[in-house]
Amino acid sequence: MIIGITGMFCSGKDTVAEHLVSKGFKHISLSDFLREELGRRGVDVTRDNLIKVGNELRAEFGHGVLGERALNAMKEKEGDYVVTSIRHPAEAKALMQHGHFFLVEVRAPIKTRFQRIKKRNRENDPRTLKELKEKETFESAKEGPGQQLTNVRKMAGYVIKNDSTKAAQKKKLDRLLADLRKKAAKMSTYVRPSWDEYFMGIVDATAKRATCDRGRTAVVIVKDKMILTTGYVGSPMGLPHCDDVGHLMKKVVHEDGHESQHCMRTNHAEVNAIALAARKGIAVEGATLYCKMAPCHTCAKMVINAGIKRVVCQKRYHADSLDILREAGIVVTVLDDTIEQYANQ
Repeated sequence: MIIGITGMFCSGKDTVAEHLVSKGFKHISLSDFLREELGRRGVDVTRDNLIKVGNELRAEFGHGVLGERALNAMKEKEGDYVVTSIRHPAEAKALMQHGHFFLVEVRAPIKTRFQRIKKRNRENDPRTLKELKEKETFESAKEGPGQQLTNVRKMAGYVIKNDSTKAAQKKKLDRLLADLRKKAAKMSTYVRPSWDEYFMGIVDATAKRATCDRGRTAVVIVKDKMILTTGYVGSPMGLPHCDDVGHLMKKVVHEDGHESQHCMRTNHAEVNAIALAARKGIAVEGATLYCKMAPCHTCAKMVINAGIKRVVCQKRYHADSLDILREAGIVVTVLDDTIEQYANQ
């Protein structure tokens, strides 16, 4: 079981984590990954530097990177875990992949929290109630790779009110922990995946064959619950792959002035899947296309002309064209509305 802890400044998150550790939980703070990164860079560990490097890592490796690193760390040692410093919704979503993840908000009135801040008297803490409000607003952005504390709190399924004594808080936490253990035991019962989950799992497996590390993506084309064809990002047959000889990059300057980077060595997964179907004489008209990233403009046009009627996307693509798919009458389902992030995008 994993219990994630979220909350605003001085709400009592560390106290909750310490109590869970006393109950046998192992503690992982996502901030520790940021401290390690600052250490590798030879940069001082300050709150501002932690925020900066966190934003940089999310922008480069995806918004959920810290949650993914926490899951990898947990694989090294089994047991129950409490995770703190969850500051982006994608980090919580990454932890949810575990299956037995519960997000708990520790909540206390702002005036109570401000009194605790004054009592602990740390160097970089806000000195006035107004400054505290400004800091919390700054760390509660609504989108992008920056911290989104408010959005994380909205995802919490449970709330611990920490507005009285530590003893009272511990009793509340013990009752909640007992309840969560019962829920975790019920969740251990096998749940059969839906058809969309089943085919998207095959997309993930197919993506491991991709040969361009900027986005190891794949698609699976299905009709009547049967797989017609698959495809993954890779060069045309007989030509060298990015993984072997490097990328063939092209910079695109768009009408609004912004620039994007594209690798021209490979075909996108949609192209390879539809081309394979054409080569083998497999009709994909009326089929559903499952994809790791939403189709780009070129692939979207190909999907339309192939007669595909539904597209299920695991994530968005920074240059996708879902609008023309919908305009053409194709049913589009996006499982995670965040944009896939990768290096040199």
